[in-house]
Amino acid sequence: MRSLLILGLLATSSTAFADMHLALAPGEAFTFRVGYTIISNAGEIKITSQAETDDHQPSLLVVTTTSTRGFLRSIYPFDARAESVYNLKTGHMMVHTERSVHGKKSTDTTLAFNYEHRTADFQNLVNPSKSQIVPLPPGDPMDLITSLIQARAWKLQPGQTIDALVMFEEEPYELTFHAEGYETIKTPLGTFDTLVIVPKMEKTPPKGMFKRGSTVRVWISQDDRHLPVKFEVEFKFGSGVATLVNYQPPASPVAPASTNSP
Repeated sequence: MRSLLILGLLATSSTAFADMHLALAPGEAFTFRVGYTIISNAGEIKITSQAETDDHQPSLLVVTTTSTRGFLRSIYPFDARAESVYNLKTGHMMVHTERSVHGKKSTDTTLAFNYEHRTADFQNLVNPSKSQIVPLPPGDPMDLITSLIQARAWKLQPGQTIDALVMFEEEPYELTFHAEGYETIKTPLGTFDTLVIVPKMEKTPPKGMFKRGSTVRVWISQDDRHLPVKFEVEFKFGSGVATLVNYQPPASPVAPASTNSP
């Protein structure tokens, strides 16, 4: 999932860590078309959610599939699937798995979270020597794509910020999401007035893509649905843009999202 993104892909103070009222409801689905520089159809990202029961607890399974498309697939065939299981009572992500295939190269990892001890058990099934127990900083972890979807529940206004804990494989990133301003954009689903939100790594020394100078943005529609209509990963050379091309509403009405007022 992260690989395709890399390819294609209170005015001055921060709120507390993001409230984990999940911004996804059972049956809800998002399909994004991914473009990279001059290639408008480089790939697809699809996010679906469904209710299930895990250890007799009501849970939500969030599945993200990522694949290259068109010309890019002929030179870079890539497929990935990530699954996250959330406990609906606590909002906690309990297990996160990622599997990907690119030619002869594959990945297969699992993260299992222990909130009592604030640790994550990272298992790398392709390279077991990299398996480890990872200490967790404060916050409720989620993966990057889910955090961009989650931004729809925060109801930020320009100049406001909120903190979130984002996992990149086994590494936790303490990010601060900044609401930078309003922007009107056109998409295949129509024209939307949006709020632009930018995650930044500023509470700890930057690492990974943030150390390399990459910038991530998400555009949240300012209607009743608060759809993530576009997100972008910008690099020194080019950028990957994911545009919402299909949206499936939840199977049942969504509970009111937390406002997280600063």
